[in-house]
Amino acid sequence: MEKLSGAFAPTSGIRVAAKVKTFVLDTNVLLHDPQSIYKFEDNNLAIPVEVLEELDAIKGEQSTERGRNARRVHRILQELLPDSRSMHEGVKLANGGTLSIIINPYLVEGGRSSPAMDRLRAILPDLSKKDNRIIAAALFVQEQFPPPTILVTKDVNVQLKARAVGLESEDYLNDKVPEVDDEASYHELPVNLYELQRFCSEGEFDLGPDASKPLYLNEYVLLRSDEGKTMPARYYGEGIVRRLKLPDFVKAPGGISIRPRNLEQQFFLDALLDDSIHMLTCFGKAGTGKTLLSIAAALHQTHDDQSRYDGVSISRPVIALGKDIGFLPGTLEEKMKPWLQPYYDALEVLIPSKPQKEPQFAAKKVSKKKHKKHDERFLAMNAPQPPHVSSGGSHGSLPLVKPYERLLKSGLVEIEALAFIRGRSIARRFFILDEAQQLTPHEVKTVITRISEGSKIVLIGDPAQIDNPYVDSRSNGLVYCHNRMKGQAVAAHVKLTKGERSKLAELAADLL
Repeated sequence: MEKLSGAFAPTSGIRVAAKVKTFVLDTNVLLHDPQSIYKFEDNNLAIPVEVLEELDAIKGEQSTERGRNARRVHRILQELLPDSRSMHEGVKLANGGTLSIIINPYLVEGGRSSPAMDRLRAILPDLSKKDNRIIAAALFVQEQFPPPTILVTKDVNVQLKARAVGLESEDYLNDKVPEVDDEASYHELPVNLYELQRFCSEGEFDLGPDASKPLYLNEYVLLRSDEGKTMPARYYGEGIVRRLKLPDFVKAPGGISIRPRNLEQQFFLDALLDDSIHMLTCFGKAGTGKTLLSIAAALHQTHDDQSRYDGVSISRPVIALGKDIGFLPGTLEEKMKPWLQPYYDALEVLIPSKPQKEPQFAAKKVSKKKHKKHDERFLAMNAPQPPHVSSGGSHGSLPLVKPYERLLKSGLVEIEALAFIRGRSIARRFFILDEAQQLTPHEVKTVITRISEGSKIVLIGDPAQIDNPYVDSRSNGLVYCHNRMKGQAVAAHVKLTKGERSKLAELAADLL
């Protein structure tokens, strides 16, 4: 049975280099990134057979990203390991490393034991659990062969258990940004009063190579003079900054006027309204105006025949906070309604509800019989409503029609379910992806690659509020997308830090 570990066995055709590492991959790493097999350079890769069992159980999920990734991993392994010999002996990869499937002989009935396995059984006695069996396979590799052995898993609990039995373990780091984005929301650039006045009059200013060196394309900055005068600007490359292009207000059809309330919101609105920016990422804690400004700017650009976009598409990951309440009944819109309630709330603010009045009766002479029927109808209309029935306003009014219901029925606002977005081509739409920090980098890539010419995508979220157990503040799709797209001509980024919802919300976001 020991020979089944093939690629690492001294008698096999594949030899382990003494100066490289051996990485044992957990199932969640392959599900997170099926191409991870090719991303460990010239090191050795080991995949426990228990991982194949877990992938087999997941591959049947037809409409989920996990199911698609499990099937993709199976296809990759089928190409790399086409027969039983390659499965047993392992294969060399194009990057110089090796790949093997590991069967742990210590778990075979009647198999021998070792000090490491005795320690494992003492600490983690239940070897029927797949996680514990994967840790056991990594211990077997560590015991038998000289290179440092590292278990790679995105499950924090598995990392802790592995370290408890003396096994080195780490997260999959390939798609993590170098550091968490703790920098200020914008740079302040010192200028003299004459330069600031020239910038105000001409609309642009050349910073020079030294001052513009740390800036990236489409970055927002604040010019500040020694006298304390300031002007916001955007960096256009080659040392040039230009004034923001902001209207007096943005307004949804039939709604109220919305204006930015702070400097960061001015940056955000400028990027939302600029048709040269096709992708915008925005970080912001609760109450900073991400949702309200994005939906207001989207509807402002879709209100007439000359508009830039044909409509607004809204989506967000379906990841619950706390215990799941189960399946939701109804149509796609009805299922997505609880998840998209923040946008319905924003629409209520932007387009206040108004009651639709019943048409007035014409004044004419009627017979006593008709007059009696008319009185009965009038009394019925004005009869007191039961407590659970909404009268929709004053006497003679129909129930209120919510503004988002009219927008949904007209097709101006469209609900997108991320589970069904693969294969679509989204043209001439303003696409808003909320809570993007809950997505993996691969899922964000899937969404962005659906965007056609003439469309714009806005990814908003708070990297500090993550409920997805397999991403963190450095590996989530929102942060990863910003990090990789930074400096591209079609992309921009804004960070909102000042809460505008209420004093209470601002205190809660900062202190709790």
